[in-house]
Amino acid sequence: MSAAFERGTNGDLSRRSLLGLAGGMACALAADRAHAQPGTIRFGLTPVFLTNDLELLDAFRAYLESETGYQVELITRRTYQEVTALLVSGQLDAAWICGYPFVRYRNELELVAVPQWHGKPLYQSYLIVSEEREASSLADLQDDIHAFSDPDSNSGYLVTRALLFEKGLNPDYFFRRTIYTYGHRNVIRAVASGLAQSGSVDGYVWEVMRDIEPELVAGTRPLRKSEWLGFPPVATNKSLAGSDRIAALSGALLTIPEKEQGRRVLEMLKLTGFTSSGPEIFDGIASKVAMLRGVL
Repeated sequence: MSAAFERGTNGDLSRRSLLGLAGGMACALAADRAHAQPGTIRFGLTPVFLTNDLELLDAFRAYLESETGYQVELITRRTYQEVTALLVSGQLDAAWICGYPFVRYRNELELVAVPQWHGKPLYQSYLIVSEEREASSLADLQDDIHAFSDPDSNSGYLVTRALLFEKGLNPDYFFRRTIYTYGHRNVIRAVASGLAQSGSVDGYVWEVMRDIEPELVAGTRPLRKSEWLGFPPVATNKSLAGSDRIAALSGALLTIPEKEQGRRVLEMLKLTGFTSSGPEIFDGIASKVAMLRGVL
């Protein structure tokens, strides 16, 4: 992780560092904002979203614009930290983030909607290995090169870190080496190619890729699946939660299965809809954050 990201003793990015990061990115966004109209929703996307599918992005934007009556600008960034910084500082209207940063900044953020996968707003973290490997337990992964997705990912980092902590282990010593791929697809690629011997990945992404890129996922298998946890949500800054833009965005997401264009987007995402679940759905993630406080 870059030394530019300063963490406090409770594992969170300090507010000074977070706002400093947001301020730096504000320069890059300034020119865009000068051309943005008041009727624009700035929607951030992290690697939770399948952002390399341009057809999906176009369909998602078109649906949101049609249903909200606003222009929609999709803002993508490489890391969770970058998107979180923009969201917490109010430079995005909303973002599709991960449950881990939502828990960490629960006082600053408000839920807009939570996706439903197989009819429930839940998913799992997978520990994956190569298909032919004979490993059967966490202990078999000792001294691996292990691929994490992002240091602020629940499924791609936090769950595995908590699992090791419960056993009195530290990933910095349990694994021979750890790498961050900054994308769940990249974790799968790393394990499938042999760049890493094991990895921590979003189970939803692994399952979706098994459908759309079976030749890649066929080279990996889940060694362990976590308990069910709150699905990566769409969130907004609390200061914007009562705005017309957020009300329109929430309405568009919650009614997406009712619209033909929306059903096409859901099919591409392999989701069944969105729901208005409360923040308690992320209590399982919050308990892991609390357990690891001081070591993250």
